[in-house]
Order: sequence, then C-alpha cells, then structure tokens
Amino acid sequence: VQLQASGGGLVQPGGSLRLSCTVSRFTLRYNTIGWFRQAPGKEREGVSCITSSDGSTYYLDSVKGRFTISRDNAQNAVYLQMNSLKPKDTAVYYCATGLRGSCSGSPNLYPYWGQGTLVTVSS
Repeated sequence: VQLQASGGGLVQPGGSLRLSCTVSRFTLRYNTIGWFRQAPGKEREGVSCITSSDGSTYYLDSVKGRFTISRDNAQNAVYLQMNSLKPKDTAVYYCATGLRGSCSGSPNLYPYWGQGTLVTVSS
C-alpha cells in the first residue's frame, strides 16, 4: 500500500491550499480515509476524515468551516481544501487509510500512512 501526499507549501495567513493524496496498490473505495497533522513538539491529531459508505465526514473543531475533505474513488484519491489558513495550522499533514466503517480522529486506528507534506502558514 502506498499513499502519496502533496500540495503543501508556504502560504500567508488567510490563504488557501489544496492537499492531495493518491493511493496505490489498495482499493480505497471500501475504506475510510483521513488527514492528520503534526506540529513540532505536538502529538499527531486527526484533522478530517471521510467514510466510504455514505461519505460521512469528521472535522477537528478548529478547522470546521475552513477545511473541506473530498474523495474520488475512481482516482483512488482524497483531497483537503484548506481555506482561511492560520499560523496554528502549520504542521506536517499526513493522509492515512485502512479503517473500515465510521470516521475516527485517532491515528492508531489507521494502518496505512503517507509520507506527509509540510504546510507553513506565515507572513
């Protein structure tokens, strides 16, 4: 299983980025997939996830209304549109999958991980 995250970069506060995660050697359509982030000196936290069954979503409270997750099963990919970015959103962002059923923000429930993409929000 391979997950490739991309789309990170340096953006000013208030700006936007769109993260992409492509999955190979794995059928994504039957699995929940999520985005996580880890800032320096902090624990990894669940940012958002989306189920395979009905497209139900989860968002971390601090990103609600600013981030939107979407998936394209035909492309075996998931996306995270991030708007109104804040300095506290600065972190390495990871995509992860392998969970069946409901969304969870707990990293321990996802067996497969990508390498991460760095998002830096700074003026």
